[in-house]
Amino acid sequence: MGKPAACLFDLDGLLLDTEPLHAQAWQQAAGHFGCVLSDAQLLALRGRRRLDCAAQVILWIQAAERPAPSPEALLAVRQPIAEALLIHAQPTPGAVELVTRCAALAIPMALATSSSRAAVALKTAPHAWMEAITTRVHGDDPALTAGKPAPDVFLLAAKRLGVAPEQSWAFEDSPAGAQAARAAGCQVFVVPPAQLSDRDRQKLYPGIERFLGSLEQAPLLISRAG
Repeated sequence: MGKPAACLFDLDGLLLDTEPLHAQAWQQAAGHFGCVLSDAQLLALRGRRRLDCAAQVILWIQAAERPAPSPEALLAVRQPIAEALLIHAQPTPGAVELVTRCAALAIPMALATSSSRAAVALKTAPHAWMEAITTRVHGDDPALTAGKPAPDVFLLAAKRLGVAPEQSWAFEDSPAGAQAARAAGCQVFVVPPAQLSDRDRQKLYPGIERFLGSLEQAPLLISRAG
């Protein structure tokens, strides 16, 4: 396994430990409209764009036989909750070391995230180490035609770096993100939620052979590849 042409990173749940905060915001927003989301439903929202998540939550509210809000009404409840929580998000274990190691080895990096430009700015503001990743594809990027699990975000990130997706390593945590990276042709490394059993992991991430228990393993992996 040689040195990658580039490393393409998801953000939420991969570099920053935001997913429990996102889940809390969606749960509170759904609860405002009389619906309680299950752990499986919250997991299904991981990695997806905000409007896609809102559309899915509205379907679940309807299935619970509750009056369904508009996307705007749902997000009007959810967004203030999320923003108040996300400014406190911390790096995931090993994330700083991984980004620093890639920079030291001059491996091109790009952010391939479903979060909007404004949301990324909010979450990354306290984290100077994120400034090393200057190429970024956001969920509201005008050039992005479809969000994860479609491969577009990774294809666009690789294109902007001038590398082939097949020669790039993608790091993901969500089933939707892993599917997107695999469909783009990247070599995919997945950091799945810690609570998943081996059976659930293989079910949720079909066809993904490379799993990392933690990003703390990734700097060593990068070093060996180089």
